[in-house]
Amino acid sequence: MVDDYGVRLVDPTKVTAARRGMPPETTINECAQVFALLGEPGRLRLLASLLHAGELCVGDLAATTGMTESAVSHALRLLRAYRVVAVSRRGRMAYYRLDDAHVQTLLALGLTHTEHTGAVHDLAAPAAPARRSSNRGRGHRT
Repeated sequence: MVDDYGVRLVDPTKVTAARRGMPPETTINECAQVFALLGEPGRLRLLASLLHAGELCVGDLAATTGMTESAVSHALRLLRAYRVVAVSRRGRMAYYRLDDAHVQTLLALGLTHTEHTGAVHDLAAPAAPARRSSNRGRGHRT
């Protein structure tokens, strides 16, 4: 069977179910933005710190992550804009905490997944050429 776009369908019933369940384009784009937000290692370190410590100030986040206070502040502004972290003030100090249970769950699951699956391969890097074993002198070609 061929659909309206000229694509040959193997299982039209599943294709229909997938199309019906497809979120609106705006939802897909916003979800991609959240994953991009979580995909930067510095921001991920900040979020992991908050996940494990609860609330931290900029200085403590800098010490935890090895980032400068300026870099931490910049990342926190972005994370606040996406409502991933919230700030509370006590006197002159500002303390940051995770503010989105969904992102907290994604973060925890992502870190657990990575720990359980071992090394992550760089998908952007070309695969290393396969090494051929040397069987010279045994009648095999190399």
